[in-house]
Amino acid sequence: MSKEIGSIKQGLRQAIRHEKGKRVAGLRLHRPPQVDVKAVRERTGLTQEQFAAKFALSLGALRHWERGDRKPRGTALVLLNVIARKPQAVLRAVENA
Repeated sequence: MSKEIGSIKQGLRQAIRHEKGKRVAGLRLHRPPQVDVKAVRERTGLTQEQFAAKFALSLGALRHWERGDRKPRGTALVLLNVIARKPQAVLRAVENA
């Protein structure tokens, strides 16, 4: 077996382990903490419609997050964490874009 195929095979095994929630040597993931989406939005002083539009979020998703039906993931969760920490700075950055 060539080195390339062996490397691909190892990568696939690691991906499968990661997907199953098992630790993978050398892989470190950053998992942003969950946030209280409604509290974050309220700190900005925006309505659900305004908040969703301002940050390019789905209004439906925002409503589900606020009700607790679903939890934000990925990039949306990262954005919400940034807004939670520095809401006015993020609002200024978005308005100046």
